[in-house]
Amino acid sequence: MTDWDKEYLKLCKKILEEGVEVENRTGINTIKIPSYELNFDLSKEFPILTTKQLFHRQAVTEMLWIWQMGSNNVKELQKRNVHIWDEWMVDSDGIYRIYEPYGEYDPDKEVEVIDPKSVPVDDPFGRCHEFKVKKDKDGNIMKAKSLIPGKTIKMAKWYGKKYAGTIGTAYGFITDRYEHAKTLIETIKKDPTDRRMVKSLWQDEYLRTAVLPSCVWSTEWDVTDGKLNLLVHQRSCDVPLGLPFNITQYATFLMMVAQVTNLKPGTYKHSIKDAHIYVNQVDGIKEQIKRGERFDELSKMSREDLEKLNNILLEKLDKIEDKKSKEFKLIDTEIKMIDMILAPVKPEMWLNPDIHDFFDFDNSKDLKDVKVLNYKHMGKIEFPIAQ
Repeated sequence: MTDWDKEYLKLCKKILEEGVEVENRTGINTIKIPSYELNFDLSKEFPILTTKQLFHRQAVTEMLWIWQMGSNNVKELQKRNVHIWDEWMVDSDGIYRIYEPYGEYDPDKEVEVIDPKSVPVDDPFGRCHEFKVKKDKDGNIMKAKSLIPGKTIKMAKWYGKKYAGTIGTAYGFITDRYEHAKTLIETIKKDPTDRRMVKSLWQDEYLRTAVLPSCVWSTEWDVTDGKLNLLVHQRSCDVPLGLPFNITQYATFLMMVAQVTNLKPGTYKHSIKDAHIYVNQVDGIKEQIKRGERFDELSKMSREDLEKLNNILLEKLDKIEDKKSKEFKLIDTEIKMIDMILAPVKPEMWLNPDIHDFFDFDNSKDLKDVKVLNYKHMGKIEFPIAQ
């Protein structure tokens, strides 16, 4: 396992043992701790989880979508076979639909459409003012039904057809609006000792029309002794799903910026507020923790015993007809663990050395300029998404 795996599982255990269960806007409770900090030295290790498979192509593509493409258009991700933002995309009629997490499907349920702009800029989430309903050109209250078979609509918000297919004024919209990546890189090159290299995705004037206000909302950069260092702030953290993506993304981002500014990647600190696990993700996290514990047990065995066990497991695996069964998955995972112990390698991030401009890194479906080498993992663990 990587050092990042050990720190990650330590955080997961802390949440399960010390966390408090709370309600939230999604309708699915979370178990949370108030804050947590993670520290990485990129000269020693590239942080990517091995206790579960991390789909790094999707993670890096999303980062480039935000910071390089400056895009809020979900269809740009879909063209690259990345679907992590599909749940938050504004529909073609300009309405963003939020669906019930549980319950029977009611295709006939209709809800009034809320107008996010009906509250003032200084109260974007309607804490002190009540949201008003949106009316059409004839003065009729707009209403919406579910567009997804099997899912019952819970709430609907009006963003307008100009935002159809996007996530509104969030993430890439902000980086593009303020040219964050361009100005950051120019500052690092021209004034590396500058102490004001802060880039914020949390802009009050655009919060009302952001489908999901940025979770990773701030980055702070500095150059010390020829190394580029990064501090990331995250206001809310889905630890099973979001955090593994975020860590690999921003480690890659740091390495890319370091390369195009002729610096070495240094330290990366990730500060989390509200680190949580949704209650319907607990079983998956417990499985991941067990993987870590089993890996430690196997690591204490002799090479000879591991090879014998591996042969026994391969024979068992070959006899299982249902390749999707729990038994197949457990045995396959253990075989992967044994391979990681018998033939250990360290994951490495490879960036095309011929790229000298951040905006030249390939952001296509192939992601030709970015590769994770020597990546071994223990297999997938699927976690549900909370909208």
